[in-house]
Amino acid sequence: MNWQQLISNKRLGQEDLHVSRQDDRTEFRRDYDRLIFSAPFRRMQNKTQVFPLPGSVFVHNRLTHSLEVASVGRSLGDDVAHRLQERHPELKDSMVGEIGSIVSAACLAHDMGNPPFGHSGERAIASYFSEGEGIKYRGQLTAEQWADITHFDGNANAFRLLTHQFKGRRKGGFVLTYSTLASIVKYPYPAIEATKQKFGFFTQEQPLYECIAAELGIGKGVRGWHRHPLAYLVEAADDICYEVMDLEDAHKLKLLSFEQTRDLMLGFVEEEKRAHIVERASAVSDRNEQVAYFRSCAIGALERECVRVFLDQEEAILDGSMEGSLLGHACPLVRGAYEACVEVAQSRIYRSRDVVDTELAGYKIIYTLMGLFIHAVMNPQHAYSRLLLDRVSSQYEVDSPDTYVRIMAVLDYLSGMTDVFSLDLYRKINGESLPMI
Repeated sequence: MNWQQLISNKRLGQEDLHVSRQDDRTEFRRDYDRLIFSAPFRRMQNKTQVFPLPGSVFVHNRLTHSLEVASVGRSLGDDVAHRLQERHPELKDSMVGEIGSIVSAACLAHDMGNPPFGHSGERAIASYFSEGEGIKYRGQLTAEQWADITHFDGNANAFRLLTHQFKGRRKGGFVLTYSTLASIVKYPYPAIEATKQKFGFFTQEQPLYECIAAELGIGKGVRGWHRHPLAYLVEAADDICYEVMDLEDAHKLKLLSFEQTRDLMLGFVEEEKRAHIVERASAVSDRNEQVAYFRSCAIGALERECVRVFLDQEEAILDGSMEGSLLGHACPLVRGAYEACVEVAQSRIYRSRDVVDTELAGYKIIYTLMGLFIHAVMNPQHAYSRLLLDRVSSQYEVDSPDTYVRIMAVLDYLSGMTDVFSLDLYRKINGESLPMI
């Protein structure tokens, strides 16, 4: 792969259309603006990140997480672009300078395909088909289609949301640039090639990814394609914010003590600098503000290390031989601190009672709605089915003669819901609440 070809402002769905612009925004900045003003992006404010949605203490949701990931991603991208142009003078006047804008746009979109209740919602959808009532539809689908729904993943669903031509929507979906779309795909292979639940695109969208990969010169790998290099930066920005910000939320919710949170965040910084950081933080008395300062120091150290690894691994990234993540290749200090955060998060945060209770409730809600709507699209002649299907937007092909298309229409409808909307619908369907009259 080469940088000149990898950075393209060609838009999916407008390949042959010349569009005159009335302002000086770059095409990649337009991607960012299209995403941030979109309804699916706004809906993320009501989707769980890790902790239950805010009560008396504000914690991150999918929207605030995505905004922070986009900020870190822009810093990573800008620093990498600057260093690449220094290393390769021939790239000075190329679109490589736009890497920061591309990465930040991809970061905004990376979670847009997540269903309500995050990973719990994903598991509910997949298990309905792999071990629930949905298993009876296996004979009506190809092996590739069956893999799509039994491995349902928010990453692949984000690519679908951004590229699929739903009814009444223009060709190319959001009509984003090829480079932004490729940067979102962290797992560039179909579900049938996946060894775990993660994969990059559904069967319906695979031809679109193949077109993008061919245009950008992305080569084939063992299972699918090599990653677009900028996907490593999107992944790094997500990993950085996911672990570090979860620690800050855990401190606010008193799942971690101030001392535990401080020590975990200072673990990313060289030992000789820690006393100075603690001294500076003590200038404010509010411990939440002190933790915020420790967090900024941790993110800064992680960002610098990821840029270093990316540049050190540039050749391997471009020839597709890079294995693992940027953080997986970090220096022992940073990698050890990151692993310590992951261990604490797994034992103290993700298994806390409130988190587990939310996952249990979310699983039940999504699994129940799945069963009802799948039965409805498979039996539309039933009276109750018609009542349910009347709730579904006309953009979803619930009346298609193709079984796979009908199932995917239900997944599109459910995954587009917010946590609150799905809970409200669940209660109404179960007769637990009625609209105000």
